This record gives sequence, structure tokens and C-alpha cells, in this order.
Amino acid sequence: MALSREEREQFLSEPRVAALAVDAGEGRAPLTVPIWYQYAPGEDVWILTGLHSRKNRLLQAAGRFSLLVERAEPTIRYVSVEGPVVDTSPATIEKLREISARYLPAEKVEGYVDFAWKNHGEQVVVRMRPERWVSSDLGSV
Repeated sequence: MALSREEREQFLSEPRVAALAVDAGEGRAPLTVPIWYQYAPGEDVWILTGLHSRKNRLLQAAGRFSLLVERAEPTIRYVSVEGPVVDTSPATIEKLREISARYLPAEKVEGYVDFAWKNHGEQVVVRMRPERWVSSDLGSV
């Protein structure tokens, strides 16, 4: 059964690892990779990625991407969202801290942020405006 707007937005706002998919060009399947993301109901989705990464080059060329998040318990549920890239801007340490706090235990955030800021190279924030949603709750198995 499809989720209501409120249910799908709430589900997407939970800290789940998403599968990001973006067009990889003619003769290639879409690039599909796991990624951390940030979302609040009614807002844009955003991710952090390397400025010079293949992923960022493909995102900029395609101008749109999709994310898929799922769970298997207590019911099988998923939400897929697709839309255009609406902004790309330099990452800040505050954005890195925000997304890290979404996924890591509180006591691990500062150590990770310090390491990532120093070692992951220049990062960008890529924002996507959700246009198309596909969602379902298939019940329990």
C-alpha cells in the first residue's frame, strides 16, 4: 500500500542510509552508491560529496538524481524520491557536523568531523528538490 504524503516524508526524514542513483552516461548503467543524506518534511534533500568526485561530476551533468531508502522491520517499507539538483555549494564544517550527528553516536561525531574535514578533501552540498515519490508499505513478512 502506498504511503500518505506525511508517512513518506516522515520515513525519509529518519536517519537511514540511502541508495543514490544518477545517470552515468550513454552505455552505462546508473551510478548507484550508498550515501548519507539529510531531509526535513517539506524541504529539499541534501547530500555531501567530494567536489572532484565522479559522483559530483555525474550529478552536475545529469542535473537530477534519486534516492531510495528502505527498511525490513517491523514492516517492509520503502520510499524513493527523485528530483532536480537545485543548488550546489561549498560544504561547511557545520553541515558536516549536522549530517554526521544524524548517523553517528554523539560521542563519535566530533572525532569523525575532525578526521573527515582534514582528510576527505573539498566537499560540496548538493540539494535536490523532491518532485516524484514512489512509496509502499508491504506489511510484515
